[in-house]
Amino acid sequence: MTAGNLLKACRERAGLSQVKMARLLNRTQSSISKLEQDHNPVDVVTFRDWTRVTNQMEAGIAFLYGVDPAAILQTIMQVTGVA
Repeated sequence: MTAGNLLKACRERAGLSQVKMARLLNRTQSSISKLEQDHNPVDVVTFRDWTRVTNQMEAGIAFLYGVDPAAILQTIMQVTGVA
């Protein structure tokens, strides 16, 4: 999983559109799209803020430590009862 894939999965899991995420992070929708498609690298501050806004800090930490974030997201969904 790439950083962009993780960002997109977190955003979608939180039920946020790219436009809403852009507003929350003080970015443009275009910049959000480029980050999710791995056209632009994500900086540390944006990565941190993204995982906070989407309430997916565990998945972000797992990604940084090299753990498969998809497995972490799946575990979170099972614990919270969301499938």
